[in-house]
Amino acid sequence: MSDDTQRRLRRGWLRRLQQQMSGEPQDREALLEDLREAAERGLLDADALEMLEGVIAVGDLHVRDIMVPRSQMTVVGRDDGVAQLLPVVVESGHSRFPVIGEDRDQVVGILLAKDLLRYYAENGAADFDIRECIRPAVFVPESKRLNVLLREFRKNRYHMAIVVDEYGGVAGLVTIEDVIEQIVGDIADEYDVEEDLPIRRDAERQYTVRALTRIAEFNEYFGTQLSDAEFDTVGGLVAHGFGRVPRRGESVRLEDFEFRVQRADRRRIDLLKVTAPRDVVPPEEAGG
Repeated sequence: MSDDTQRRLRRGWLRRLQQQMSGEPQDREALLEDLREAAERGLLDADALEMLEGVIAVGDLHVRDIMVPRSQMTVVGRDDGVAQLLPVVVESGHSRFPVIGEDRDQVVGILLAKDLLRYYAENGAADFDIRECIRPAVFVPESKRLNVLLREFRKNRYHMAIVVDEYGGVAGLVTIEDVIEQIVGDIADEYDVEEDLPIRRDAERQYTVRALTRIAEFNEYFGTQLSDAEFDTVGGLVAHGFGRVPRRGESVRLEDFEFRVQRADRRRIDLLKVTAPRDVVPPEEAGG
């Protein structure tokens, strides 16, 4: 196909796309069909198509669809000292934490890890007061659409919101990363496991495990006997334990192991945080 022909096809497809986007919501399926047709003709690559599909899907999703549930939120207390705060910050790997008062329905602000560390470095533990560090919390209803929330995140330059239900109680939390991942897919971070390292020991009894790790390999590493009769991978077994694809932060126990979802999208689990009943040190770390 000549360059001129490709340009004509691209201009024609773009005109159709513009017409669809200016239409009513019931034309969304036709828009998706045009996008997929464009990908088949080579006018869009697979990644671009996936992101455009994500952009369209975001308009149909609500905060409740992607939020971290209240029971799975990592929170800190308004009266916590440095000795209580630092282990939470280090072990969770998060950068922002809801600060609660008497219970999880009383969110009094947001603590940023960088604010905590800066204040601690400048003032020390003796003079530490978490009230000097916390920032105001933003509250959003669980019925808010994600495209509206994303605009608010960008306009007001905040990265986390506390989700409240119709009665004003705390239902969970949502971050700008949660919304963006619905568009671009999962965002890798510094807690990722190397491709050639399916299981990584992080601390005593704490491990990061790729969901695609084969159950047989998991059993060999930990000396377990998890069944691989129905599923080949750890992620498949964990999803079966939930009875659905779980959200980030949710956990399930299989035998004596706790599997917490560290990263997942709407289709699959990607990364798990595993707490083992006993410590297992890889031979290379043990000097074996």
